[in-house]
Amino acid sequence: MLTKVYAAALQGIDATLITIEVNRTKGYAFYLVGLPDNAVKESQQRIHSALSVLNIKLPMGSYTVNMAPADIRKEGSAYDLPLAIGMLGASELIQTDHFADYLLMGELGLDGNLQPIKGALPIAIKARELGYKGMILPRQNAREAAVVNQLDVYGVENLREVIDFLDGKTQLQPTIVHTREEFYAKQNTYEFDFSEVKGQENVKRAMEVAAAGSHNIILIGAPGSGKSMLAKRLPSILPPLSLHESLETTKIHSVAGRIHNDGGLITTRPFRHPHHTISQVAMTGGGSYPQPGEISLAHNGVLFLDELPEFNRSVLEVLRQPLEDRHITISRVKSNVDYPASFMLVAAMNPCPCGYYNHPTRPCVCSPGQVQKYLNKISGPLLDRIDLQIEVVPVPFEKMAETRAAESSSVIRERVIRARHIQEERYKDEANVHCNAQMNKRLLDRYAQPDTAGLQLLKTAMTRLNLSARAYDRILKVARTIADLEGSEHIQAPHLAEAIGYRNLDREGWAG
Repeated sequence: MLTKVYAAALQGIDATLITIEVNRTKGYAFYLVGLPDNAVKESQQRIHSALSVLNIKLPMGSYTVNMAPADIRKEGSAYDLPLAIGMLGASELIQTDHFADYLLMGELGLDGNLQPIKGALPIAIKARELGYKGMILPRQNAREAAVVNQLDVYGVENLREVIDFLDGKTQLQPTIVHTREEFYAKQNTYEFDFSEVKGQENVKRAMEVAAAGSHNIILIGAPGSGKSMLAKRLPSILPPLSLHESLETTKIHSVAGRIHNDGGLITTRPFRHPHHTISQVAMTGGGSYPQPGEISLAHNGVLFLDELPEFNRSVLEVLRQPLEDRHITISRVKSNVDYPASFMLVAAMNPCPCGYYNHPTRPCVCSPGQVQKYLNKISGPLLDRIDLQIEVVPVPFEKMAETRAAESSSVIRERVIRARHIQEERYKDEANVHCNAQMNKRLLDRYAQPDTAGLQLLKTAMTRLNLSARAYDRILKVARTIADLEGSEHIQAPHLAEAIGYRNLDREGWAG
C-alpha cells in the first residue's frame, strides 16, 4: 500500500514542504531515498524501538520511503514522527483519512516519547501558508508554533497519542497562544536601565544618538570606566519591536534551536555578546549544515563586541559586508542560504595594551609604537563603518556618590521613538530604508545637506582630521539624526559640530 505523510525542511529561515511517500510491497527490505543525511537514515532504529515499546509490530514487507523533492537534502532527526506514521499507514495499522490534513514533525526517543525540534515556527508558518488544517509536533515546541494563527497546533508527548488521534480514538486539545496580548504585555521588560548609570552624560547622549538613528558605535576607555555597563543598557532605549520584527527575529532563533520551552514570540530586541575567541563561522553562520551565526541572532537588535582588538582579524573583517548590506549569504557547492543581519554594532576596547592611554590620572606604560600597533588591529575600513567613536573616561568619585537617580531609559526611549517616527515618515517610500543609518548616497544628497556654515565647518574638519569619504557620509548621517532628535528639518552647524565630535579615533594624539 502507498501512503503519503507531510513534513517540512528548513532552508535558511524558511521552510519547504517535504512529502514522505511510503510504499509497502512483498519482500523484506527497507529503502530510504530522497537525499537523507545520516541522522535521517538512523531513524529506522529509533522507529522500530519506539513501536516495540508500544507493542506495535510492523507486518513483514519491503518498505520503500521516498522524501520528495529528492534534490533537497533532508537533515536531522525531526522526520522520525512522519516516517513512523507513514510506515504505519502503509502497513494499514492506522487510518490514513486525515494524513493530508496535518503536517507532522518530531524526533522519537527509543521509548516512543517525542523530543523537541528546531524551526517549529517557520514550519508552522509554511503549514498555514499551504492550507493545512493543523500541525502535530512535540509538546515542548507547541507554544512556539502556536503563535501562528488560523492553524491548529497539537503538542504531543509520545507516538501513541498521535496514533490514537489519527485513528479517531482520542481528541487532542490545540495549544492556544494569545499572541498579540502576550507580545504587548512583555514588550517593555528590560533587565537593565540607564537610571543605574552614574555620570557619563556625554556617553549616554552618544548612545541616545546611536539608538535614534540605528548607528554603529565604539566605546574606547580604560578598564572599569563603564563601557560594558553602558552597552548592556542600549536595548532599553531602542524602539520596541514591531510584531513583524518580532516574528522575523523569532524565526531566526527558532531555526537555531534557541527558543525556550515557554515558547512565544521574542518581545525585546536581542543582545548578543560573543566572546572574542569566536570563530568566523560562528560569527557569520554556516557550517556543514548552515546555521545562523551571531550576526543573524542579533538581527533587529544589538551585537556587542567587547575587547574588540582581541577578536581574530578575519572575524572582524567579515563583518564589513553585513554591516553595509544588512544580510549575509552563506554559499555552498549545492546551495546558497540567505540570513538577515540588520543589527546595531556596539564595540568596546581599551585604548592600548595596558589600558591607560589618555587616562586622566593613571600613567600609560606603553610606547607610542605599542599604542599604534594595538589600534591597527582594527582596520580602517571597519572603523569607517562605525558612525560614532566615543571616549569613555572613568567616573569621578563625586558622581559615583550621588544619590540622585539619573534619567531613566523610558524617558530616553521616548525621544528615540519620536526621532524614529520622523525617519519612518521620511523614508516611507524607500525600499529597505527605515532609519538614517541606512541612507544611501542619493538620500544623503536629498536629506542631509548642510547649510553654508555647516559646510565650511565640515570642510575644515575633513582637512584637519584627514577623514575618508565614508567618514564624511557617516558624519552627515549622524548629524541628520541629531537634527531629528531636536525636531529640526535642516542640518545646522551645531548638529555637524556634535557629529564631528563623535569621531574620536580620527583625532590627532590617539596613535601616540
